[in-house]
Amino acid sequence: MTKMKKIGLIVNPIAGMGGSVGLKGTDGDTVKKAIALGAKPTTPKRIEDTLSLIKRKDIYFLVAPGKMGEDYLKKFDFKFEVVSKIGKNTNSDDTKRIVGEMLEKSIKLLMFVGGDGTARDIYDAVGLTIPVVAIPSGVKMFSPVFALSPKAAAQIVDNNSSQLIEKEVLDIDEDAFRSGKLSAKLYGFLKVPKNIELLQGKKEPSNLSKPEEQSKEEIAEYILENIERDTLYILGPGTTLSAIAGKLHIPKTLLGIDAIFNEQLAGSDLNEKGLLELIKKHFKVKIILTPIGGNGFIFGRASKQFTPKVLKLIDKNDLIVVATEDKISRLECLRVDTGDDEIDNKLKGYIKVITSYKTETIIEVK
Repeated sequence: MTKMKKIGLIVNPIAGMGGSVGLKGTDGDTVKKAIALGAKPTTPKRIEDTLSLIKRKDIYFLVAPGKMGEDYLKKFDFKFEVVSKIGKNTNSDDTKRIVGEMLEKSIKLLMFVGGDGTARDIYDAVGLTIPVVAIPSGVKMFSPVFALSPKAAAQIVDNNSSQLIEKEVLDIDEDAFRSGKLSAKLYGFLKVPKNIELLQGKKEPSNLSKPEEQSKEEIAEYILENIERDTLYILGPGTTLSAIAGKLHIPKTLLGIDAIFNEQLAGSDLNEKGLLELIKKHFKVKIILTPIGGNGFIFGRASKQFTPKVLKLIDKNDLIVVATEDKISRLECLRVDTGDDEIDNKLKGYIKVITSYKTETIIEVK
């Protein structure tokens, strides 16, 4: 008889809810505001996608109750038992307590669904005692412990690698992030199965050296020389996009999404609703964006306002990707993880990236 492997499973039910409504996270009481703005849970689809792709049959899950895991697992044929109890509202203390009980029951691997805040809770609970598989479902997810996607997470579980590596858990100041400042420091390390090709890279800070700043200025100049009249341009987050807005003397939300039309501000710090309303008002729409340094994501990390609903209205040919030569040289590819396979497949393939004035390169989107 095959020996079953005990795997813990815990889900942060509110992770990622702030993304579509432009709140850049759900730590603390922000989830109440997100719900008031019409945000919907994103974790159910992420965990169900992962579970549906796991092929191994020798898994015995120890799962958190209800919306923290049980509700999703019982839709599948895996053997499992429920650990502990939860109330109507859950928080990080529940995560730490339940994971502690799972450890007492000798789990060999822990799967968790959430973002950087959840990763910090998991580190507090397990440290380096057991390996984890982190399924991305938050807003920021800059920590390199996360799998590239639910599909990648399922592959890591199926690979059952005994080789482990330590990856950083980053402490992101969410209040600062919401106000347009990215403040990150090392919080700790988690052990993950050694599947480098299935894990995202660590967020790298923008290089503020003179050559790098000059490259951004040259990119901005090239973009503005080719800007089209009567076209809505949606600017993603990042310092390169701020350089474009700066040349137009238009204020830019550094970590938010803004829009310009005929060189005038058309929308500031837009959420999904605001983007949809603007796009439907304009005949021609283009998105200008830059990949996240270190992991190469253009959609699916940080700028969660670009939801599948929004991206369904945009043609791949209307995406303008910009990145300095330094940033792009550190990336093997660009990545997307929107939560919608149809959208992801539409965006995959080769794409042009503007790297300086009249300078472009071609890179694959995976």
